Order: sequence, then C-alpha cells, then structure tokens
Amino acid sequence: MVLSMTGFGRGKAKDDNRELTIELKTVNHRYLDISLRMPRLMNALEEEFRKKIREALSRGRVEVSVSYKDIAKNQINVTVNEPVADAYHNAFKKLAEIFAIDSKPDLSVLSNISDIFSISEPEEDEEVIGKLLFSALEDALKVMLDMRKKEGEFLSKDIIGRCDIIKQLVDSIEERSPSVVEEYRKKLELRLKELLNNTELEESRFQTEIAYFADRSNITEEIIRLHSHLAQLKQTIKKGGSVGRKLDFIVQEMNREANTIGSKSSDITITNHVVEIKSEIEKIREQVQNIE
Repeated sequence: MVLSMTGFGRGKAKDDNRELTIELKTVNHRYLDISLRMPRLMNALEEEFRKKIREALSRGRVEVSVSYKDIAKNQINVTVNEPVADAYHNAFKKLAEIFAIDSKPDLSVLSNISDIFSISEPEEDEEVIGKLLFSALEDALKVMLDMRKKEGEFLSKDIIGRCDIIKQLVDSIEERSPSVVEEYRKKLELRLKELLNNTELEESRFQTEIAYFADRSNITEEIIRLHSHLAQLKQTIKKGGSVGRKLDFIVQEMNREANTIGSKSSDITITNHVVEIKSEIEKIREQVQNIE
C-alpha cells in the first residue's frame, strides 16, 4: 500500500486541569521536513515529539501546531510586592511635596505599575504534560495516516490505470513497427523510379538504403524496456511502502524511452501514439510527486 504525502489529522487529550490539541498537516516534499509550533512549557519534550513523527513518516513537509489550555480554577496567583509598592507610594508623596500639589497617590495609579504585582502559575508536571502530548499526537497521526492511505489508494488506482493505457499504446506501436520499413521501401522505390524515368534500379544500393533506414528506425529495444518499466512500476506500487523516489526514477526512464521512440520514428501513427504515451507519463509523474 502506497501512502500519499497529503493528509490532515487532529488529536486531543485532557485531564481535570488542562486541555491539549495537536493539528498535523502534511504536503509533498522531497525529504521529511517538520515545522513545529508548540508552547514553551513543552520545550523539553520537543526532541522526543519529533522522533515520534519521524518514526511514523519518511517524507513530506509536516506542519504541526500544538495548543494548550489551562482549564483549572484558582491556579494563577497574583501577589503584591510590598517593598516596591511602598517605594512608589513614598515617591509619589515626595513628588507632591516638591511641586506643592495637594494630592495623595491614587490606587488606580499604583495599580497601573506592573512592577508592583507578580503573577505566578504553578509549575507544570512534565510527566503529566508528556502523557497528554503523546496521547494527542498518537491520535492525530492515526487520523492523518488513514487519510494518507485513502489518498494513496486513489493514486495507485489512477497510476495503474494509466499504465494500462500506455501498454495498449506500446502494443500498437509494436504491431505497427514492422510495416513501417516495408512502407518506406515501397515509397522509396516509387520515388526513385519516377526520378529515373522507370530506369532499372541499382538493387544493391537500394537494399543498402533500406537496411540503413531499418536499422536507424529500429525501436525494438526501446519497446522491450518500456514494457519492462511498466511492469516494474506496477510491481512497485503493489509492493507499497515508501516508494515515491523509486517510482519517480522509473517514470523518468519511461519518458526517456518514449522520447527515443519518437525521435527514431518518422511514421505519423507511431508519432501520435508517442505523444499520447508522453501525456500519460506526465500525468503519472504528477501523481508520483505526491507519493511518500
């Protein structure tokens, strides 16, 4: 079973005090590239988190977003830094005395001074956070891999279907190929007789020209290799796994053989078949780019 590199997954985990959500989005990429956004309190778990993703995936760009919500009550403590508050209070009174202002420091003024207040949160238990994080990651990966499998099945069917179309076209070329030389022989003979006013042809030179044309336009090897590549492509897809790079190489070789057939042949029917083959190969190449 081949896997697509396109997928999305979401996983959640929570307890009485916290809720954690992970979203994974994957798209095609030559290598495995992980882009990770997670809260600072989980920094110590980042390497293990990335390792879990690398164990599940081998290729693709993976965008990961981790969100964390503290749902506990009365977990945030606000304390007053009394020495600092007293210092500000005295400073305001001193300022009022200097400028002879009949005013006392107002509470609303003091409350706007951030140095006076300290906000603290209880330290998170790294082990508890880790359990939630990896539980959510496991769920997100499962959903995303299921999506990649379904997309991979679709890609596999599409590629195999196009391989069948190419095989039919190659079979037609193979069937047409022997008659090309004979048609060329007849056309050349007729043309030469017209030029020589029905004078007898020099048989040896005529046969030499036909042999040269036959050798130059021989596409037997290319047809055999193209059939081989088609069989290998199907076999690789059915084998499954991380085969994207191998499939890409096979498709390149198929395109090379098709180009050679097209350059060797001067027959319009074969040329048209080659154009259709190249069109199908290009569609396969586009699909292969999204296979892991």
